[in-house]
Amino acid sequence: MCPGQCCGHILSRFNKQIRMGLFSFTQEVAMDLGTANTIVVCNGKMVVDEPSMVALDRRTDKVLAIGQKAREMHGKAHDNIRTVRPLREGVIADFNAAEQMMRGFIKMASSRSRWFTPSLRMVIGIPSGSTEVEIRAVRDSAEHAGGRDVYLIFEPMAAALGIGIDVLRPEGNMIVDIGGGTTEIAVISLGGIVSNKSIRIAGDDLTADIQEYMRRQHNVKVGERTAEQIKINVGSALTTLDNPPEDFIVHGPNQMTALPMEVPVSYQEIAHCIDRTISKMEAAILSALEQTPPELYADIVRNGIYLTGGGALMRGLDRRLEDKINIAFHVSEDPLHAVARGTGVALKNVERFNFLIR
Repeated sequence: MCPGQCCGHILSRFNKQIRMGLFSFTQEVAMDLGTANTIVVCNGKMVVDEPSMVALDRRTDKVLAIGQKAREMHGKAHDNIRTVRPLREGVIADFNAAEQMMRGFIKMASSRSRWFTPSLRMVIGIPSGSTEVEIRAVRDSAEHAGGRDVYLIFEPMAAALGIGIDVLRPEGNMIVDIGGGTTEIAVISLGGIVSNKSIRIAGDDLTADIQEYMRRQHNVKVGERTAEQIKINVGSALTTLDNPPEDFIVHGPNQMTALPMEVPVSYQEIAHCIDRTISKMEAAILSALEQTPPELYADIVRNGIYLTGGGALMRGLDRRLEDKINIAFHVSEDPLHAVARGTGVALKNVERFNFLIR
């Protein structure tokens, strides 16, 4: 065989091997698929932290933007653009939009080359109260977005891993993860969830409370984004704070006259308007404690209860819960990313953790 023929033969075999997938590689992706935000961890690094939102063309259903760019369009788009939050109350509400969003975030995080398409090994956090149908929806979306091996982990377990708790020890730890769509409350011991309570009352409900309050009390109409800004700037679970924030100025139309209004909003007002929703969270925590075996209850009293999720950043929430329940509450460091960090830990220890759902 001449050198030219030899080189051609080798090149042909190489191309065939590429087509057969022998040179494909596996990329590991951990995802906190949240109602409000989606966070992607790739190779141990947080590479995507974006709002869970998609902008679609109404006529073609083509994706125009995802994440922050889609959020910037929310409430400001014309009739040919619709902005969608694919998840509601912690579960997938729009299957197609969820798949497109996951595919887009994976592409943002991925190191795909134009020669090789990596197989994806994924771990995704889901609410602990998810039904079989809801679990199937997440798995199907992940597989359609390119996942080959898809593992699921309950969010309270992921949060516990994310804040550094040894979940395999014979010791009770309680996690309260307050997200956008659900509040997850779970007692963890020996690598399993002993008792849990998943309620669909969380950050979105607090935002809705603020919108309703502004409409009723100040006669001003505010959108979801403005209500979210009010919650971030002057949101409080207590009417008395040691370091109170300054009043937040809200601009919006008067509901009666449509003339512009400027309304200063104080943290005391917000504490009053979200009181009922926070009381429901308190009741859920007490209910989970009632279901806890006595030995684990003693561990929880000794260790305290850990607050994670974006809701843990609410001013005075830990103090209010501590006063109500008489157990110490600890706000974890960077609570917003606790579940994402935990899914990353689970991804690195897939063979070790038998609590992962496959």
